[in-house]
Amino acid sequence: MKDASLWDWNPGEKEIVACDACSGDCEWLEEPIASPDGEKVARVAKVRDDEEAIFTLAVNGELWESTFEKCWYPRFTPDGRLTALCSEMAEWTLVVDGEPWEEKYGFIWDTRFAADGDAISVSVQQDMEYGYSINGEAWGDFFENTNHPVLSPDGTKVASVVQTRNIPQADIFTFKEGCFSVAVNGQPWDTTFVNCWDTAFDATGEHVAVTVRTSLYDYTIAVDGKAWSSRYQCMWEPRFNPKDGSVVAGARQGGKWGMLKDDAWIWKPTMFQCWKPAFSADGANLWAVVCPDFGRWTAAVNGDVWGEKFKQVVSDMSVSPDGKRAAIIGKTDDQWGIIVDDTRWVGWFEMAYPAVFSPDSKHVGYAVERKGGQMTIILDGHAYHKDFDKVWSPVFSPDSQKVMIRCLDGGVYKRIVVPISDF
Repeated sequence: MKDASLWDWNPGEKEIVACDACSGDCEWLEEPIASPDGEKVARVAKVRDDEEAIFTLAVNGELWESTFEKCWYPRFTPDGRLTALCSEMAEWTLVVDGEPWEEKYGFIWDTRFAADGDAISVSVQQDMEYGYSINGEAWGDFFENTNHPVLSPDGTKVASVVQTRNIPQADIFTFKEGCFSVAVNGQPWDTTFVNCWDTAFDATGEHVAVTVRTSLYDYTIAVDGKAWSSRYQCMWEPRFNPKDGSVVAGARQGGKWGMLKDDAWIWKPTMFQCWKPAFSADGANLWAVVCPDFGRWTAAVNGDVWGEKFKQVVSDMSVSPDGKRAAIIGKTDDQWGIIVDDTRWVGWFEMAYPAVFSPDSKHVGYAVERKGGQMTIILDGHAYHKDFDKVWSPVFSPDSQKVMIRCLDGGVYKRIVVPISDF
């Protein structure tokens, strides 16, 4: 990943480009996306042509030289490169900063990035078989069905649920015998299950866990192809403890949900829901989204449930870098808000987006949409003094003393750096 300390963190407002700027003759521009450093805004552009459909990307208003029959899902990598899924002559590939991969496919989707930004993976289909490609090198073996992919932390592997046996139409008997497994870089486990969901790598990228169904009614977790011995009424996604490699997952038994660790209860099944587990980096704290009372949603850490709750849903949970704090975005009475460290912040909004913690874990910011569509940034419970047409999630400086606001303001894309003390 590009060193964020090298970005421009001088306080002030910089006008980057008019949002509808285009160096060529464009019929339309699609939804803008902002780069991590805030210096670029990109949009898919439909180039005017009377003979055929031509698409490309406009970056700060400048069109790529390359054009394509179709172009969609533009995304910036963590290190600031711009990617898009593009087709030419009915073949699809990934284009990175205007340069297509050499490999071409029948179709591609679901661009994913390694944490450091170096590795890029996409889901691919070729001749009605499915697999994955990392940095333009596809799996050697493809399958009838693939889903729930995950990219390893170092970006060298993709693990995915795969269908290893053909199931003729309406053949429920073959289905019940187990036709699904997990493949890592195209190599499937020897064991198969009725279903598999939610693959997860450990911190080293050497081990994989997945939720499985061993019969029509029994659920458990499998790690590196070996299922836990106990069976449960239902289960959610597994997560590895980054320190000791143990595996946790929310599970339902006797009609109630709790948390398992290596097939043993660590949070007793007393809740209406328990999912989205997340560890601190040192493995000491385990967070999860829980529903302790019917229709009331909140967070729990190490089994201790917060007192503040939302009435409708919790959409996102963010854990601080030190693992000691958390923030949840939720909905009550059709309005969105935030609870941070079991304290509900003042303010309800038409929409609220996932919270971001500062590198030192002391500050929390998030983007909100007000009634009428205007947006702003909330930092530590205080709204920025100005609303915008659109804002992206805030970005903190490496020293946690400043925050970057990437926004559309009066039709202009701007990059604003503000000291935290200004909020």
